[in-house]
Amino acid sequence: MASSVDWRDVKYEAVFEQEIRGLLRRRESDSSCTVADLEGVLQHLYHMDGADWVGRGEVQDITMAATIAAYEHIIAQWKAEK
Repeated sequence: MASSVDWRDVKYEAVFEQEIRGLLRRRESDSSCTVADLEGVLQHLYHMDGADWVGRGEVQDITMAATIAAYEHIIAQWKAEK
């Protein structure tokens, strides 16, 4: 019997992987990019996530959660390398 994959999980993974690839490319191609830069973007994402007073909808909530998770992951990975 085939397992059913929820569309929410598929969307989350797709966004997470896309953000990870983009952040890694940015780090490789932009020598001026720092952990502090990414932490600044992450703080902005936290504010945007908390400012959802009109409701984004489920797809945008998933996108925001995956994007935040990707930034947190890359920042933690980068700090661990130092």
